[in-house]
Amino acid sequence: QFGHSKDYRPDLPQVKVMQAVLDPLGMPLATDVVSGERADDPLYVPCIRRVQESLGRHGLLYVGDGKMAARETRACLAAQGDFYLCPLPAVQLAEGELDKALEAVWNGEQALSPVVRERQDGKSELIAEGYDYRVPMSLAVAGALQSWTERRVVVRSVRQAQASERALRARVAKAMAAVEALNQCGRGKKRFEEVSALRQMVVTIVQHYGVEEFLWLRYRQHATPRVVRAYRDRPARIEEDRQATVEVRVDEVALEAAVRRLGWRVYSTNQPREQLSLEQAVLAYRSEYLVERSLGRLKGRPLSLTPMYVQRDEHATGLIRLLSLALRVLTLLEFVGRRRLAVEGTQLTGLYAGNAKRETARPTAERLLEAFQDITLTVIEGPHQTYRHVTALSPLQQRILEILGFSSEVYTKLLAVFSEPP
Repeated sequence: QFGHSKDYRPDLPQVKVMQAVLDPLGMPLATDVVSGERADDPLYVPCIRRVQESLGRHGLLYVGDGKMAARETRACLAAQGDFYLCPLPAVQLAEGELDKALEAVWNGEQALSPVVRERQDGKSELIAEGYDYRVPMSLAVAGALQSWTERRVVVRSVRQAQASERALRARVAKAMAAVEALNQCGRGKKRFEEVSALRQMVVTIVQHYGVEEFLWLRYRQHATPRVVRAYRDRPARIEEDRQATVEVRVDEVALEAAVRRLGWRVYSTNQPREQLSLEQAVLAYRSEYLVERSLGRLKGRPLSLTPMYVQRDEHATGLIRLLSLALRVLTLLEFVGRRRLAVEGTQLTGLYAGNAKRETARPTAERLLEAFQDITLTVIEGPHQTYRHVTALSPLQQRILEILGFSSEVYTKLLAVFSEPP
């Protein structure tokens, strides 16, 4: 059905793919295919139940985006004895709850716990800071009242705050420059004689950059007398040149207040602090890129789901499910290869054609498979025998098979000579 297209093709029917993947593999456990006009919120519970039935166990942590934060979804997971972790959108928070949580930090009433991650060079990096508090929850699930305690994790992302601040200050500077340019006179410059016309243009600029509350504006009307000489039957006279100008300044108090709120977000989880610390919660949510990466592989290279040249809905569903099986193979190959290299403490060289000496401890499945693209199998059928020849494996190919746990016999056994043609 037609729906919102993230590929900017609203003229084409859309299909929506819902996936649940296993962390840290990123391997799909469940894949649901629905029509494109369906809302996202109701899709989580059926997919979660399929995962529960497949694994046959509870007490697992389900990490999702803001659309998984629907109260019905959270209540369903709590009722099943599972745990959830997801960001809370503003509509899921009580009025003024975020302001109250931040005021406790700014007033010094609440200490922040740092979240540190080790970089590849071995140095520690502060990526976030925050604290948590508890909120009692209750909701009817399948006709029964379900009550549980939820932790609200208030977190400030350091990089997001810094990037958002730079973007905000850049927008303010651009808006100021554009407003001040309206006062310039000269050839090709529009001249505003009335304050109303100038104000309308300024409002358009300020709204375009979204900085209405950060700029202080003052409008002025100027009238400059100008002597006009007599000409023919027109007497000499004095006319007024009217010009409207605007003075613009930054409201530093409002800007600093907005900067102080940047980077903050509230997450919800029902897992106790003893089992899921604040640092673990932040790092677990930041691993959600595994889902996006899986969907990216499904849509783009190497599986190339789009564009879909199918006409019937069942064909589209079958194609997506078939490619999801291939996606499982890719994620398993990649995980096994990286785990073996991490255990050995070694790196793999020769994967990059432009730089044969480049080393990597985290090769992608696509790179590993590309190393075998020059393998050729030649089959010669004689009257009484069939001969096979396969390209000899290079040291890199043999090493890849080793870290994946395969034997080189998967290739050498293709060289068997048959006494009779197949």
